[in-house]
Amino acid sequence: GASAINTAAKILIFILLVASYDILLGYTGIVSFAHTMFFGIGGYGVGLSLYFLGATWPVVGLGIIIALVLGVALAFVIGLVSLRVKAIFFAMITLAVASAFLILATQLSELTGGEDGRTFRVPELLRPGFRLFDGPVLGLEITGRVVAYYLVFFSAFALFLVALRLVNSCFGRVLQAIRENELRAEALGYRVVYYRTLASCLSAALAVSAGCLSAIWLRYTGPETTLSFAIMLDVLLMVVIGGMGTLYGAVIGASLFILAQNYLQKLMAAASTATEGIPLLPRLLHPDRWLLLLGVLFVLSVYFFPTGIVGRLTEKKR
Repeated sequence: GASAINTAAKILIFILLVASYDILLGYTGIVSFAHTMFFGIGGYGVGLSLYFLGATWPVVGLGIIIALVLGVALAFVIGLVSLRVKAIFFAMITLAVASAFLILATQLSELTGGEDGRTFRVPELLRPGFRLFDGPVLGLEITGRVVAYYLVFFSAFALFLVALRLVNSCFGRVLQAIRENELRAEALGYRVVYYRTLASCLSAALAVSAGCLSAIWLRYTGPETTLSFAIMLDVLLMVVIGGMGTLYGAVIGASLFILAQNYLQKLMAAASTATEGIPLLPRLLHPDRWLLLLGVLFVLSVYFFPTGIVGRLTEKKR
């Protein structure tokens, strides 16, 4: 159904986004609040290209290239200017840059659509009304929506494997060494600013790619879907729930969080109906209070899994 495929696509996009942020926070120890800015650059790059230039595959490719170049260039500049300062000051600088980008996107309404964003057409192969085959294949109608989902699936899967390969290489080991003891890593001959800047650029490129996939899937781009600070908080929660410093934690954290966002209200509505005869319980389980229950679940997960779910499982194996 439409709800299930939308949830699955959102999980895939956020797995890639959370994994890209974990390269910064979990592997390198960089606290940044500008990650949704790169996510937004990807969304706006593809979205505005399709809106102004037409719904063709070359335009999609052009939008992706423009977004990647702009995102990596910004990450490079922020890295060179800011990574020499202490962690909290770097976090404040990234927050200021992200806020400025959000304000810019909302005020340039003639270009970006302002707070309403832009709705655009995608290539015909990805449109819901498109049929790849005349009849169903293995009981499934291969519509443009299904094709778009598998485009998101295979793209996110391939990019996640690239990220996994990077963090398990010598480059990833250097990042972890910088996270554990920056002065010792520099004493061993590693240029800390160079590696941290490179990690920022790679992380930004993955976040931009996630934004591109989000725009193609939603056929819409706007501040609330890509640049909102609430998305940054969600990404932080997903990293903490899954476990920092392990990309598999991105899979667990993103999946659990988005499933809770999409289905917790329905489960609470069913539980509220089933407990109608019990005093107070139906009111506590009312679906309007799903954010309260989600907060409680998050607190419990942090209490019982302080290093994240994957981190706790790794500790048990040892």
